[in-house]
Amino acid sequence: MFTMKNIARSKYLLPALLTALIFGGCKKSYLETSPSNQVTTDVIFKTTAGAQTALDGIYRLTYVFGIESNGNHDLFGQKSHDLIMDLMGNDMVVNSRGYNWFNGDYRYTAGADPSDGQRSYTTWLYYYQIVNNANNIISAIDKSTGLQADKDNIKGQALFLRAHSYFYLVNFEQHTFKGNESKPGIPTYSGPTSKGNPRGTVQNVYDSIVSDLTKAETLLTGKARRDVSSVDVTTVQTLRARVALQMEDYPTAAAYAQKVISSGNYTLMSHAAYQSGFNSVSNSEWVWGVKVIVDQATVYPSWFSHMDAVPFDYASLGQQKKITKALYDQIAAGDIRKTVFTAPGTGTDQIPDYTQTKFHLANPKSWAGDYLYLSVAEDYLIAAEALARTGHEPEAHTVLETLIKNRYSGYTSAGLSGANLINEILLQRRIELWGEGLALFDIKRLKQGVNRPTGPGNHGSPNYDANVYTLADQDPKFLFRIPQEELNSNKSMTAADQNP
Repeated sequence: MFTMKNIARSKYLLPALLTALIFGGCKKSYLETSPSNQVTTDVIFKTTAGAQTALDGIYRLTYVFGIESNGNHDLFGQKSHDLIMDLMGNDMVVNSRGYNWFNGDYRYTAGADPSDGQRSYTTWLYYYQIVNNANNIISAIDKSTGLQADKDNIKGQALFLRAHSYFYLVNFEQHTFKGNESKPGIPTYSGPTSKGNPRGTVQNVYDSIVSDLTKAETLLTGKARRDVSSVDVTTVQTLRARVALQMEDYPTAAAYAQKVISSGNYTLMSHAAYQSGFNSVSNSEWVWGVKVIVDQATVYPSWFSHMDAVPFDYASLGQQKKITKALYDQIAAGDIRKTVFTAPGTGTDQIPDYTQTKFHLANPKSWAGDYLYLSVAEDYLIAAEALARTGHEPEAHTVLETLIKNRYSGYTSAGLSGANLINEILLQRRIELWGEGLALFDIKRLKQGVNRPTGPGNHGSPNYDANVYTLADQDPKFLFRIPQEELNSNKSMTAADQNP
């Protein structure tokens, strides 16, 4: 049975056997109580090595295919939700109907259906699976045998993963933080439980997120990454900066983004790396991503299948993802970021004008491509915006120009101040973070609604019909529905808790 309540009910922790469950692709077996011959949580968490295995299972959840449903090819972990975020924005165009994956998100219909297997259901299930498994780790790790430093490291990562899931869920299920603090958010859980919780307020949810990230930062300070796919303190600080920006807590956003920038752990890409670097966690700008082992690549139901139009995949079969002409035209000639979109007049049937090439496989025949979640470029943009909004304009210019001059040596923001400077930063944010899953966050926090440009090269004919071209701020269409099975099974919720 679905719902957080019932996911949490099992006395057994499933991530120890997660690989088998994931690649078996059976939703029902994942949600049901584990059979008696499986390893119990007591055994899994007897040592930190066992706890690390459980943590690795959560990381796998972020990129595997189909755990949320019976095989839908638009379900491949975190990057599915990053794509949803951008398709619900202003700057990403779908070329044609193709096989219809994600088109409901683009048209603002997917999240409106609360029934089993639909988008609201799969999103809720995906993030609460992570929350539940993180809670098992958080509640048990202190009793494990092993070095205290290892316990702290594992617990800190689990706290981050829980906070990350809550942050996405509350933004899918409710409008932005500022002005909506007292509105219903999502149920939060501090540990494994068999009792379903009510929807806390948005303020309650953000309090939980900030608390988790604060604890995670303390636990992970001074701890080395176990491997390239693991979370470290700069990962926590980047998410903390993003959360603070969403809360319009600009001093905190600037402070945390600057911590990451000044850490010395990340260097901005060369132009050559920019044109080839959005498929590997070894790239010098990536604060967090997961390395996808080639024999575990999910091929057609995957991020690259839906983005890279070069292989024979969904992107090449009509669902090419394109930048709007309106945004493309605002990228300066000579800016390396303009080169990762097909220039008008140079397109083909497979790769039409304005098609993105930013996210592409290094070798389409091998499907070798990592999933990238957080970048230091976002930290630069958060810092620039937050500094500008708090009256520190010289510092904002410096941070902004450091990033954008790396992309285009002729760039300058000199002479801009006040609203003009903030608007320039927001424009550079749209260009720089195109396709990285931030569009819906920004639409909500800036309270500008949806305003999709139309006409040649933009949304609408001859491209796929977006159906929705404008939405007022806080339109109910922005909100995913609470899954009906959650309302049916969670005794702390009623039909009145459903989103409009």
